[in-house]
Amino acid sequence: MDTSDRVVAAFDLDGSITEGGSVWRWLRYIAGTRAVLGAAIPLSVALGIGALRSGTWADRAKERLFQALLTGRDADEVRDESRTFALSHLERAGRIVVLNRLAWHLEQGHDVVIVSASPQMYVEVVAEALGAKGAIGTRLAVDARGKLTGSYLGQNCRGTEKMRRLSEWISEQDYSGEPVIYAYGNSRGDRRLLGGATHPFDVGRLGVVGALRKYPRLKDAHQ
Repeated sequence: MDTSDRVVAAFDLDGSITEGGSVWRWLRYIAGTRAVLGAAIPLSVALGIGALRSGTWADRAKERLFQALLTGRDADEVRDESRTFALSHLERAGRIVVLNRLAWHLEQGHDVVIVSASPQMYVEVVAEALGAKGAIGTRLAVDARGKLTGSYLGQNCRGTEKMRRLSEWISEQDYSGEPVIYAYGNSRGDRRLLGGATHPFDVGRLGVVGALRKYPRLKDAHQ
């Protein structure tokens, strides 16, 4: 394919490629259910408001949870554990209809990118397993000792940040012009991503009552 005809297919992970979310499952895998419950209960109000209001409330509540559970953990060890988690999660929770669509893009020679608010250290594993060219997720800060700080490195990769990071990734490629962009998402956190795409698709469960109801459904796609 000539670079002037490049096509980028950007897929959200949680609720799109896989059923439901992965972050709580990942935290339980890394830290244990008891520790996760112990950290979540004091943050329940912040987490609840974040779930309702989204935006910076959600970003901050998620970061506080990470700080409570991940601070001081060896980054390489967590990365290794995350690989095992990610492969198991993908096998168990992968959505066939979306995975088939992703495979179709690969067959066409399109550049597939996974764009997610989940930690990049396991978004990369999912992308590698699926044969995607790129992986974009929430980056976690690591100190000079190789320990996680619990904080983000940059911003939580949701909303506007998803499209900004995808645009940044595209600018780093050797495309001779602007590529055609397909995008697939399932929630309000994906609205900016879909809004910046040439061909956006809602792959969520809620259909006409969901946050992405103005976008075409994947089942109505004509390749």
